[in-house]
Amino acid sequence: MSNKPLTHNIPSNRAVFHLAWPMALKAVLLHGIVVIDAYLVSSLGEEAVAVLGISASIAGLLFGLIVAFSNATQIRIAQAFGSDDDVFMKSALIAGLTINVAAVLIGLLVLGLTAGAIIDVLAHDAWIATQARSYLAVFAVVILAESIGQCLTGFFNGCGETRLPALSYVVAVPINIVSSIILIHGLFGAPELGVVGAALGSALASFLQVGFLTAVLLSRRAALLRVPGWRNGTFAATLRRHLVFALPIAATFSSATIAMSVCGMIYAKLPINQFAAMTLIMPWINVAGTAGMSWAQATGILVAQLLGRRIPEQDLDSFLADAWKVALFLAALVAVVFAGICLGSPWIYADLNRETQATLLSFLPILLLLPFPKGSNAICGNSLRAGGETVYVMHIFVWSQWLFRVPATALMVLWFQMPVLWIFSLLLAEELVKFPPFHLRMLKGDWKRRPIVD
Repeated sequence: MSNKPLTHNIPSNRAVFHLAWPMALKAVLLHGIVVIDAYLVSSLGEEAVAVLGISASIAGLLFGLIVAFSNATQIRIAQAFGSDDDVFMKSALIAGLTINVAAVLIGLLVLGLTAGAIIDVLAHDAWIATQARSYLAVFAVVILAESIGQCLTGFFNGCGETRLPALSYVVAVPINIVSSIILIHGLFGAPELGVVGAALGSALASFLQVGFLTAVLLSRRAALLRVPGWRNGTFAATLRRHLVFALPIAATFSSATIAMSVCGMIYAKLPINQFAAMTLIMPWINVAGTAGMSWAQATGILVAQLLGRRIPEQDLDSFLADAWKVALFLAALVAVVFAGICLGSPWIYADLNRETQATLLSFLPILLLLPFPKGSNAICGNSLRAGGETVYVMHIFVWSQWLFRVPATALMVLWFQMPVLWIFSLLLAEELVKFPPFHLRMLKGDWKRRPIVD
């Protein structure tokens, strides 16, 4: 055990910031693709926005699964990096890539068999249904590319190289925007594809982003791929161990994504102006919330590395206390951003009718409060996962979503037809439901003393 002073044992907030800001930039660019697509498509009217909303709800199921398994790989890589174990790092990367690609191929098969029937139920008319089918057919390419890209992102993040994934999006997003504009509106002799043009632009950007990350991996870490041996003796055993670790995290993220997608499908039964408002505000919540979420994710990476180094518990507590203070400050900044979005909606979405704009403005009170419990819960969730409490975190998410938010959304929309503001307020209510179990588990502290499992 090192006898260095406390300040040498634990990372500073500056260290967290150096990890967090590239992840925040990457997340803003990633979610910004959806915001930009929604903005570009909004000029085509509420029906086109409805196409995007239905398609995003269905495609989000698979995309959430990719993010879930990639997050598990990121934690394992961080643990391996902290313990300076190259065999562990190689094993986590290869196992993560294998699981991601396999899960997406199975998911795309299921999507191909079921998506059409789901779209027919949700679409307001035949034109919306046809466009949603076409959009999803193209977006399947994006999902396949992201199965690789997100795993590579998790690898670089876990090694502390968070700037590389951010740079990959800096390269890809401008091309996505330009190509989407050209294909949506048929500029410079290109075909006018409407909503489908936005999907094609996203597909092109995804391939560029994955190609960039693959090239960087091969140029910088090719030797790692040639390290002999596997973490658990054989690749099959290593794959099983990685899957056992990843499944609770995948279940957590998948539950959140499925719950969000199911709620999105239920929102489709709202009047079209209210549904358009919900479709437009949800990506903004993801974009504006990336500051707090990225800070929490960076905190979790460093917690995993610190646990890999087996630092004293009091050092870890000191690190988390400082990280929490910044998380609350970032929550206040996010609330200010939400205020700007809502107050500026009549100008941001000038092509939409006044009812849609008024609905967006009505969301403001909820959005001013949402970042605070959401940010604190995120610190808890990422720290507990880093300490191996993946099953406990899974239970908090699953039960708060499926015993509370989803049934409450269905009751409010389908049975009681309540005002959309009450439906939107369930986002805040869900965070308040999760708050006590998260924070009580953090205070108990058993997760800090468990060894890293093989």
